[in-house]
Amino acid sequence: MVALGTPFQCLTYSLLILPVLLLTVYFLAAFPNPPETVYLHPGLSSLPPSCKSWKLYPEDFYPGGAYASFPDGKTRYFLMGPDDGKKIVLIHGLSIPAMIWKDVAPSLAARGYRVLLYDLYGRGYSDGPQTKYNSNLYITQLALLMQHIKWDKAVLVGVSMGGGLAAAFTASFPDLVEDRVVVISSAGLVLTSDMSRTTKIMSLPFVQALTSSLVVQKFLQHLTDSSNDTAPVDPLQEIVRLQSAHLPGYNAAISSSLRDGPVRGEYRSFSSNVWDTRKLLIIHGTNDNTVPYKYAAMIQTAVPQGCKSEIITIDGGGHDLTISHPDTIANQIDRWVLSP
Repeated sequence: MVALGTPFQCLTYSLLILPVLLLTVYFLAAFPNPPETVYLHPGLSSLPPSCKSWKLYPEDFYPGGAYASFPDGKTRYFLMGPDDGKKIVLIHGLSIPAMIWKDVAPSLAARGYRVLLYDLYGRGYSDGPQTKYNSNLYITQLALLMQHIKWDKAVLVGVSMGGGLAAAFTASFPDLVEDRVVVISSAGLVLTSDMSRTTKIMSLPFVQALTSSLVVQKFLQHLTDSSNDTAPVDPLQEIVRLQSAHLPGYNAAISSSLRDGPVRGEYRSFSSNVWDTRKLLIIHGTNDNTVPYKYAAMIQTAVPQGCKSEIITIDGGGHDLTISHPDTIANQIDRWVLSP
């Protein structure tokens, strides 16, 4: 009986012990490693003084410039206007940094507003973290920045992708947002079918990796550096070219933002019940070929019925309304903020 029982007992013990051993090995192998440090690509301040970017968008483009360091990199920001003025945050779009507000920001500051501008991650003088550029990255950047400058609440004004970001921020941090928001040429609900073929190609992960490679960067730098200095230059187009050629993190930021960011997919943000107690001004141009005019009505339809919304139509206006119609934009922001 002992001879027959011994193998049976061994088998029983093995069946009892083996699962424990396997689970132990699994948990030891699966135990997470410490999080990797996010690699940070530098912004425009890393470029040599000879680079054209210093003339187009110098580090002191606006007064009150400073840097704030956060876990995902440093952020370049500017504060304009009287300290006791009504607080407004201006959020730029996909590809052009805070210089897109060059005429609107000084006008608002002159009217007594305290204006905050900043470069989104991967643009201008802010660092470009090597990570996914989704709404969470952007709203966290703004929340940390407001905490850094000790702002409890502000009016949000966003242009293009900045409009989608303003909606996402309002839905996520309603206590940091005043009861009124302004979106200009706003993205956030863009359908894939309305995105150009070039935009779709730029959003591909393969193209992101290719355009961020050293070989392509060197080629783009050669093209920008050899261009005719005497030819007329559109500052906005030129700063996009210079960032694409000289900032290692810029192309990745653009590609990932098109794929993962607040350019599209923000219906939940616009339809959140936090808008029930807020007023939303939607400014859009009829000739906007980047974010078609129909999206103004789509945004207004998305917000809850309790939200007081209004559409301001700029007849013949294109996408960059802050450049083509700065006085109209500043006047409408002022009217909306001061309205009862």
